[in-house]
Amino acid sequence: MNPEVKIGSRLIGEDHPTFIVGEIGINHNGDLDIAKQLIDVAKWAGIDAVKFQKRTPELCVPEDQKDKMRETPWGYISYLDYRYKVEFGKEEYQEIDRYCKEKGMMWFASPWDEQAVDFLEEFDPACYKIASASLTDKVLLERLKNTGRPVVLSTGMSTMEEIEDAIDYLGKDNLILAHATSSYPCNPEELNLKMIRTLRQKFDVPVGYSGHEVGLMTSAVAVAMGACFIERHITVDRALWGSDQAASVEPGGLHKLVKYTRVVEKAMGDGIKKVYESEESSRQKLRRSNWIK
Repeated sequence: MNPEVKIGSRLIGEDHPTFIVGEIGINHNGDLDIAKQLIDVAKWAGIDAVKFQKRTPELCVPEDQKDKMRETPWGYISYLDYRYKVEFGKEEYQEIDRYCKEKGMMWFASPWDEQAVDFLEEFDPACYKIASASLTDKVLLERLKNTGRPVVLSTGMSTMEEIEDAIDYLGKDNLILAHATSSYPCNPEELNLKMIRTLRQKFDVPVGYSGHEVGLMTSAVAVAMGACFIERHITVDRALWGSDQAASVEPGGLHKLVKYTRVVEKAMGDGIKKVYESEESSRQKLRRSNWIK
């Protein structure tokens, strides 16, 4: 039997429908109305869950970066101040939680520090996502492991040895791997989709795909390669300010991605050769049986 993990009411694995996640991340730019728009878009498109990112800025921003100045929609401010501008607090997440429940939409998040885990625990999330940047953060991994919730581990910008080390630390129970390449947007020649099979064969856990490329075709191919879930950043407009917007999928594309994914699922079949009923008329009319003895 192929490995599977339960997230909410959904079983995730090769024997189940692809779990499609819309990564809102910080594409809301600190605007709760935009976050709600993206939840609505995800629901309309048929997405299974949306994902946010949660940071405690004073813990996550390196000391040498805190006072660096940068141009933002809020003016010329420090990087630390910028991180606070795009970070939702308890009141906003309470509204996100309420709104998602109203819409029947699952949501979860990638916590970037231990305090963020404690914050998110109050909302009883179905799972957690470990961002590629956090794969080597043993303190964070320990905190997430101790929650007992399913974990999706993203493997971007990591060596195989680092991935092995993280899996040894987390254990394989309730673990899903996400193949990823952490460049935004990612060039097709660096997507390395065959890694989906490599990870599945090596670790015997469900493996999905977190894509940062432009376009939809390669994400559909990832499903054909065996990805049990697909995650793509989503946005209302790729022209909006923000580092993730250009590699994100707009509403029309998101609807197509869901459609393509479901078509690929059906097209994969079961690998058992058979003559379909739809072939019978052609078989009767066109088939010749003229073996030479």
